[in-house]
Amino acid sequence: MERPLPEDLITKAADIRLLALDVDGVMTDGKLYFSASGDEIKAFHSLDGQGIKQLQSAGITVAVITGRQSPLTERRMQDLGITHLRQGRSDKAAALRELLDELSLSPDAVAYMGDDLPDLGAIRLAGLGASVPNGHWYVRAQADFCTETAGGDGAVRELCDLILQAHEALADIHQTYETMV
Repeated sequence: MERPLPEDLITKAADIRLLALDVDGVMTDGKLYFSASGDEIKAFHSLDGQGIKQLQSAGITVAVITGRQSPLTERRMQDLGITHLRQGRSDKAAALRELLDELSLSPDAVAYMGDDLPDLGAIRLAGLGASVPNGHWYVRAQADFCTETAGGDGAVRELCDLILQAHEALADIHQTYETMV
């Protein structure tokens, strides 16, 4: 079963070869957790991880561009096999342009998901700009797509499914798991 989506959105998603993601507010709930000793704590949703792995299996490259520097982010990206990690980058559009050059892709071939003003340039640059319902209102208004699911609660999976649906791969993935019953 596939989600009914506007045809123009499916058309944009069909061209995607790279998904670039922000971390805080997209892959996490956006809250910054610190222990009394100053240790940072982040929660990443397993639904997002499964969606990312499915995209990678379909030949879509996944990258992360984040304004913060975090060993926890590095660890999670290693777990997911994401090799294109840009941390400490406040100019997300510049980081995205670098990735596009490195991968020899045009902006139309990238989807970018962010939630706040530092993500705005990358959202506008991308062929498919996405945000989350708990993102800043101005950023949501500039995005081509806003997930129904909040950042940190599986929103990335929602975008992954959209891209896979546009690439006509989602039904096959579902069928693979249905046959395991």
